[in-house]
Amino acid sequence: MSTGSTGIELASWKTQIVESLLGFLPDWVQITVYALLALAVLVYWGLKIKRKIAQRRAARAARSGQPVPAAAQPGQGRGADHLGPYAPQNAQPAPPAPVQRQSGADFLGAYAPRRHPQDG
Repeated sequence: MSTGSTGIELASWKTQIVESLLGFLPDWVQITVYALLALAVLVYWGLKIKRKIAQRRAARAARSGQPVPAAAQPGQGRGADHLGPYAPQNAQPAPPAPVQRQSGADFLGAYAPRRHPQDG
């Protein structure tokens, strides 16, 4: 698409495709799609800036001799090892229950029929 006398292209072919696809939709859908595209671009830029800041901090820390946080090494421990009093307590395993023959009525709870002494 270009102007008649100047030969300057007004929009790229990608833009023309997007506009032709969205042209059939109601205005509120078009606005929503454009807003979501703008949000996606802003999130991408934000993550890109965040990554650059983290790289600069790591480079600055490396130049100044500060230790750079690294991934945990084998045998270093887990997060719960560093929680102190907030770490979950190790529960003692319960002794195994005696094996009994169970029937469907054992799982019915209050709805189970009453057992009579002559039942085995």
